[in-house]
Order: sequence, then C-alpha cells, then structure tokens
Amino acid sequence: MKIGIITAMSSEQKQLANQLDNKTEHREGPFSYIEGTVKNNTHILMQCGIGKVNAAAGTVELIRNFQPDCIISTGVAGGIDSELNVMDVVVSRNIVYHDVWCGEGNAYGQVQGFPTFFRGDDTLYNCALSLDTETPIHGGLICTGDKFITDRTELNAIKQNFPEGLAVDMESAAIAQVCHLYRVPFISFRIISDTPGADKHLEQYKNFWGEIADNSFRVTETFLKALPNKL
Repeated sequence: MKIGIITAMSSEQKQLANQLDNKTEHREGPFSYIEGTVKNNTHILMQCGIGKVNAAAGTVELIRNFQPDCIISTGVAGGIDSELNVMDVVVSRNIVYHDVWCGEGNAYGQVQGFPTFFRGDDTLYNCALSLDTETPIHGGLICTGDKFITDRTELNAIKQNFPEGLAVDMESAAIAQVCHLYRVPFISFRIISDTPGADKHLEQYKNFWGEIADNSFRVTETFLKALPNKL
C-alpha cells in the first residue's frame, strides 16, 4: 500500500523520516518529499507547512504526484479535554473546523456544501485504537483552525461549540476536506504536546520538543508498522 504522510513542521518530519527504510528525497514545486518503506508499505512523507492553506495545497500536490491509497496527518496537537495528558495520542473519529462560519443555514464549523464533520477512515481508525502500546490512545473529535490556542478564553469558545472536542491543531480539517474531494481515505494521528489553558502552557510545549519528543514519536512508529497492506 502507498501511504501519504503529512506533517506541518520540519521537527515533526525529522522524527518520522528516522523511521523509514530505503529513503530517497526529492522536490516538486514548493514541497519536498521523503519516500521510503516501513515493512511492506511505501510511505511518502511531506512537510506541508503550518496552517490550513499550506495543508490543503500540500495535500493536493501529494495526491496528484503520488496517488496514495490513503493519507495520514500526523505531528502534534493541543489537548483540550481534561482527561488528556502530554504524550497521549488522539486519533480522529471526526474532524471539524473551529473557526468557520458560512452564515445562516449552515452549522458552525461547516464549509457550505461539505459535511460539518469529516470522518476518519474506519480501517485506519481501528488500527490506531488497537495498537499494543503503553501510550494512551483516544479516539474522538479533532478541531482545526488557523490559530495557536494559548489561553482559557479561546479554549472555552471552542469547547462551547464542540464540547466533545479532544484536541486542536491547524491542519487536519483542511487535509480531510481535500481527501473528501479526492475520495482518499484519511486519518489524523496526533501526539499531545501541550494542554491549552493549563498553567505554564507554553512551557509545556517547549519542554515537549526539548525533552520528550523523541520518545513520544515511538508510538507513531508503532502505528506505521501496524498498518495493513491494503484497505
């Protein structure tokens, strides 16, 4: 199976590139790709850049250039549920925009003409939840918007609209929308790097990258190795 893997930041891409065998690197337009294997699957790893526009553009190019059988968005996210801790994983049962409003007749978070919630692929979702790992893995709603959430006021606004939300990021819903358009199976697999609204939230985020990122991304390696040969 050919699997596209999208990260936003170079630090995330570096962690994943270390897990690939038989690596080759090349560039198409503004995006660079690292192609390699994990077990019997081919993986195409790309860094799209931060935010929804970069994520959407990168996803289109990945699909057009490589025709992947599925796409995985991975990297870090902020935990917005009281049950989540740094280093936990959230897998997208559903994904929604937390900063979209198209007016009367549309649900909050819904781009007109599209579903409000983009559903993660069942096979990929069940594979993630069945991993044999000590890392807690939670399935649920990921909320996406073009803003790094830093305080309780912003967090409360998101939770008011989406009380079931588990995590926030800046790319997953845009990638999911493109995959919906192109009918490519999709899942978001995100490691919690910080918990917005907590005391010393920014210190949490810095400590994650400074001290524990290497260990936390091992669960992503476990997920990639567990993926089936076909959907």
